[in-house]
Amino acid sequence: MPLHAQQFFDDILELPLNQYAVVGDALYAAPQPHSPLRLRIDFAPTIRSDEYNGLRLRVIHPEQGEVDTVLLRFSEHGTFERRDAARARVPGMDGYAVFRDWHSSGPAWDGADGTGLRTVIEQYVHLWFPPPAVSRPSARPVAQPAPTPGASPRTR
Repeated sequence: MPLHAQQFFDDILELPLNQYAVVGDALYAAPQPHSPLRLRIDFAPTIRSDEYNGLRLRVIHPEQGEVDTVLLRFSEHGTFERRDAARARVPGMDGYAVFRDWHSSGPAWDGADGTGLRTVIEQYVHLWFPPPAVSRPSARPVAQPAPTPGASPRTR
């Protein structure tokens, strides 16, 4: 069954990435122009088939492979907090803070709130793909008063 990954990345996460593509169930991005590093975001599976409990972010170098990987769990970022509260699910219960792709009636992650995930992903992207430094004009030296001949320096 399709995960509707494009819809998840576009509508739930709404990441401010300029260059990205969703291929299959993963998002690939080049957040920084002229950098060989790429970002891959995909759904983190649980031990059950077609069940996901978070997103896996990877920084990939074309020659060196994976440079860094981090798992962002839905439970740690409030992604399904409202949905689970409405269904009286609490931590430790089956189905808490996960989505299952076992049915075809729309996106399995319906009711997700991507705000917490988006914030953490933006911080992660900023760490690995910092914006180019802005060149600033050099500061002008502060003019010092010219010493008066015969005057002694003030001391306190």
